[in-house]
Amino acid sequence: MQKNYYQPEAETMQVEDIKKLQEEKLIKQVKYVYDNVKYYRDLMDERGVKPEDITCLSDISKLPFLTKDDLREAYPYGMLATDLKNCVRIQSTSGTTGKRVVAFYTQNDIDMWEECCARAIVAAGGSNEDVVQVCYGYGLFTGGPGLNGGSHKVGSLTLPMSSGNTNRQIQFMMDLNATILCCTPSYAAYIGESLKEKGYKPEDNKLKAGIFGAEPWTEEMRRDIEKSLGIKAYDIYGLTETSGPGVSFECEEQTGMHINEDHFYAEIIDPDTGEVLPEGSKGELVFTSLDKEAFPLLRYRTRDITILTREKCSCGRTFIKMKKPMGRSDDMMIIRGVNVFPSQIEAVLLNLGYAPNYLILVDRVNNTDTFEIQVEMLPEDFSDTPKVITKKEKKIQSAMKEMLGINPTIRLVAPKSITRSEGKAVRVIDNRKKIGINI
Repeated sequence: MQKNYYQPEAETMQVEDIKKLQEEKLIKQVKYVYDNVKYYRDLMDERGVKPEDITCLSDISKLPFLTKDDLREAYPYGMLATDLKNCVRIQSTSGTTGKRVVAFYTQNDIDMWEECCARAIVAAGGSNEDVVQVCYGYGLFTGGPGLNGGSHKVGSLTLPMSSGNTNRQIQFMMDLNATILCCTPSYAAYIGESLKEKGYKPEDNKLKAGIFGAEPWTEEMRRDIEKSLGIKAYDIYGLTETSGPGVSFECEEQTGMHINEDHFYAEIIDPDTGEVLPEGSKGELVFTSLDKEAFPLLRYRTRDITILTREKCSCGRTFIKMKKPMGRSDDMMIIRGVNVFPSQIEAVLLNLGYAPNYLILVDRVNNTDTFEIQVEMLPEDFSDTPKVITKKEKKIQSAMKEMLGINPTIRLVAPKSITRSEGKAVRVIDNRKKIGINI
């Protein structure tokens, strides 16, 4: 098997050398943050921790966590660790409620981030002979700028399409022979659907790979995208808070995403107690930025639920892997006392042959949770009689009951009736939050 690395010395470093490097960087970074970020210094002082208390990797558990609420409270400059004149860019989260998280970057931060994205592109088979079509949003959102910069580092011809205008996306994809597609998985599915409607077959395009992230997606959705576009679909992970996409990325083995451990230290904790869990345990992912200059976060709680594993990978990379996130601790819905993740619902629908176009509606009526899932019919099923449609709804309901442990109401709706997303897909409308119910 051919090995594809952008920075082979880093990506294939011996594990003991990775840990030694992380330890050196952590000790230096904790002092840097303590000296330059009053907000975090106050948190450390409240906990009775000083920089000199951090002498090895395991000492990281002495440090306080950071959450998105902390970043919003510190908005806009409270987490900035350097003079503003040293910063060359800001990026911001795509959230629409409350204060946005604003992240600052020095030029060194930008270079490091783009190198991480370059590693992801090369791991997906990219080179300076490829045409990389970037359909993530540009501007404040990190998706477009990150993969754009990574593509430049690799030397690929970059199509900075941004999101939206699907007809133009397809025109450029076909006319300029794009070979690697970068966007959200839901938009990739939509592009595949649109290509089919225009009469294109998967073999008609020149795409060989896709790098998809920014929202949860299942293995079932991966197979669906790969089939519709005729590609190999790779996962990529990141957060604005830690830099953006490229914190971790998938290799050809597709059994998890390698974390760029020379820049980020990962932990898994119990989301309820904050206790650090051993490798192989399922829990909440926590990241520490080891060498960020402008916006260095220590022990940032991502809310993503996953597993870390250092099992040997056939690609030759030695970076620890994170499994595809199984959901978010803050996206999890508690319905009639049962924990429900949208990814579970998507897996059921894709296994039954439906496209990943659905909407989850949750409400509370007469002190009881209501739970409805709207699912788009397949075009060939649209002419079915009400009796046949009801039979199909019951089949979906039975499969959902087996997966979730509770019975949702299933409503099959007309094809194309659920709004498509050109960025992050909106899958859940939980009206209980509007009436102040604690969920």
